[in-house]
Amino acid sequence: MNNGDVETNQDCKKEEQSAETEIKIYRIRWLILGLFVAYSASNAMPWLQFSIIADVVVRYYGVSTTWVDWTSIIYMALYIPFIFPGSYLLEKLGMRKAVITGMLGTCLGSWVKVGAVHSDRFWLVFIGQSLIAFSQVFVLSAPARIAAIWFGPSQVSSACSIGVFGNQLGIALGFLLPPMIVKSSSTVEENSAQFYILFTSMAVLTTVLLILILICKWVYIFKNAPPTPPSYAAAQQESTVEVHFITSLKNLVRNRPYMLLLIAYGINTGIFYAISTLLNQIVLKYYPSASVDAGWMGLVIIVAGMAGSVCCGVTLDRFHKFKETTLLVYACSAIAMIIYTFTLSRGIYIVYIISALLGFFMTGLLPVGFELAAELTYPESESTSTGLLNLSCQVFGIAFTTIYSAIFYNVGDVWANIIMCVMLVIGTVVTACINADLKRQAANSASALNTDPNF
Repeated sequence: MNNGDVETNQDCKKEEQSAETEIKIYRIRWLILGLFVAYSASNAMPWLQFSIIADVVVRYYGVSTTWVDWTSIIYMALYIPFIFPGSYLLEKLGMRKAVITGMLGTCLGSWVKVGAVHSDRFWLVFIGQSLIAFSQVFVLSAPARIAAIWFGPSQVSSACSIGVFGNQLGIALGFLLPPMIVKSSSTVEENSAQFYILFTSMAVLTTVLLILILICKWVYIFKNAPPTPPSYAAAQQESTVEVHFITSLKNLVRNRPYMLLLIAYGINTGIFYAISTLLNQIVLKYYPSASVDAGWMGLVIIVAGMAGSVCCGVTLDRFHKFKETTLLVYACSAIAMIIYTFTLSRGIYIVYIISALLGFFMTGLLPVGFELAAELTYPESESTSTGLLNLSCQVFGIAFTTIYSAIFYNVGDVWANIIMCVMLVIGTVVTACINADLKRQAANSASALNTDPNF
């Protein structure tokens, strides 16, 4: 073979590699992300809608506060056994079918609760809540996956933060609307009408969203993935040989930095779950007539968290300091929790301010953890890595909610909060021990020479 033939073969290989790694970003990605944000919000809204009006639910349905807490805990409890089949189906069915399945479950659960307006049907409330809780296995793992398969390297972290924003928006509405609609000062008859409005409005909303998503599917706007990948890292991830789901899980478990993140992330989010679930009961201890304020405080926590999520996402896209950002936000969460512990009795407006500080850092960590996990575990699927992260959150969430509630009623909220502070300090130390091997960034840097795919 002469030199000309060698050069020709090399040129052909380069052309083949160029064709294989062709990347393009599509404007439709924003519509896909918007649909997911609306879907995620509708699924998250019911999570705390009973906990934030716990005093009314206890009186109206004649149940204990423990059962009210379980309307929130059931979200965590069902996620644990179903996350593995859920992540597997997310990979096998594709994003579009998974979202439709989750939206169907959310819509069905919402209509079941409409039939639970009567005060002797709390069992039906719990069934409807469980259907919606089951559907979240198709929600929580999706933001990082959508960001990775639709957005370029300079937008992926921001897109993930917007995806998490949908869940936070739903939680915020779940904090805000129930106390405004269902009044603690109303009679039983008035509460019945108010619960009907609350349940029916939710059912109608989820129905409209389901119809909208189905229409987008039928006109082929809502796709599983773009025709060509948005980044070189995504292209390489697609081109790798398909790894069995169990093998992927084993790879993640063997990844020491990821396992440290799993523990730290679970501690932070589990404490957030505990505080959110018991917020009504904590606030009413110090301010007995502040049921509506508890809802507003929850809203403040989540809105501040939305701002934190967006700020962190933009920071990651600009500076790519994944571990440093995670460690800083985590340490600030611990400091905010310490301040929160010793200011609850200092006045309701002080509590509002500290709640905003706590929310900004504690929920602002959510997209940062997703993105750091994606970096540490590349080229494993983002839906699997974030699925395990969320599994850790649910386990810690159940544990911390149970522990916090027991200490709160037997010893007091101060000691319960002190224990949470200690756990956040431990989580900060664990985060500091993570060896930040940014594999996805390395893949993009190695392949994207002289190419700018964004527009």
